[in-house]
Amino acid sequence: MKITANREDLLSPLLSAGSVVERRQTLPILANMLIKVSDGKVSFTATDLEVELTTIAQGSADGNIEFTLPARKLIDICKALPENAEIVLEVAAEKATLRSGRGRYTMGILPAQDYPSIEPSAASDEFELPESVLKRLIEKTAFAMAQQDVRYYLNGLLLEISGQRIRAVATDGHRLAICDSPFENEAGADIQVILPRKAVIELGRLLSDREDALHLQVSNSHVRIQFGNTLFTTKLIDGRFPDYERVMPAGEVRNLQAEKNQLRQSLARTAILSNEKYRGIRFRLSKGLLHLQAHNPEQDEAEEELEVDYEGEELNIGFNVGYLLDVLNVLETEKVNIALIDSNSSTLVTQTDSQECRYVVMPMRL
Repeated sequence: MKITANREDLLSPLLSAGSVVERRQTLPILANMLIKVSDGKVSFTATDLEVELTTIAQGSADGNIEFTLPARKLIDICKALPENAEIVLEVAAEKATLRSGRGRYTMGILPAQDYPSIEPSAASDEFELPESVLKRLIEKTAFAMAQQDVRYYLNGLLLEISGQRIRAVATDGHRLAICDSPFENEAGADIQVILPRKAVIELGRLLSDREDALHLQVSNSHVRIQFGNTLFTTKLIDGRFPDYERVMPAGEVRNLQAEKNQLRQSLARTAILSNEKYRGIRFRLSKGLLHLQAHNPEQDEAEEELEVDYEGEELNIGFNVGYLLDVLNVLETEKVNIALIDSNSSTLVTQTDSQECRYVVMPMRL
């Protein structure tokens, strides 16, 4: 059995599938990639039992076969070959030999029948969504997902479709990101699912800003997304996402408007001398002026002042500067609006011209 392909035609699909493979596996075969040759097409499948990705590469083959090869070794060999190199992969017995130019690389294979597969239950909802919409929702919210939180439902992204709107929500308990997008919900889908953190990160990397349609199939335990030559399947987190509307600031607010880049640069400079563990920074607000202050256990101290649009009463409030910088990095307008209530209440950060994306940051005691 022989597979022939150009290096450039193989490398991109290999890299896409290979990113799913974990470096540390509980099962040895999970370090491998399933290679399937059928009707002259070559497909690569990788899984970590939570996420599965299958992608098709251009190539020619003289038969049908399924086998697995070590994913990292195969990718590294292809990356190291010269551009546009011709690759021939021969499979025989328990070995596969990759030839290119004068090089020959022989690797052991594991049987395809031992390779695990994610088999979703029947889809309860099926619809299409522009690729750029899902990418934007992920870009604007994914940074707020928790990481290895005991509240497992926070280690992911809530995807919510209702009426003519699709929404992404992420929170780690200290901050919250919500982003909405109009959605032509022709199928009448009404869903709430939690995508796991790894699936969200992989999708953010794989998706582009194209307007091409993604085909989504949603069951009670999985989501399957088809786009281009890629089939992406992920398990869902089985849990109840918190009622995020309850943490939205309620009551009379004082609005602070500032130049986004100017505020971001001031925060970044002041943060250099903040406590490395807690990253606390103090806002001291007075009419038309924002005073920033940070210090650390080594007695270092940083202060900056910048002119802002603020007409409220004087206010002192502390924040984790990293949370604020994460928000400012995803906002698109030149100005940012920060709605404050008092030093103990959550703060809402938005663009000055849109409420599509909203960010809540909890204060911290300094």
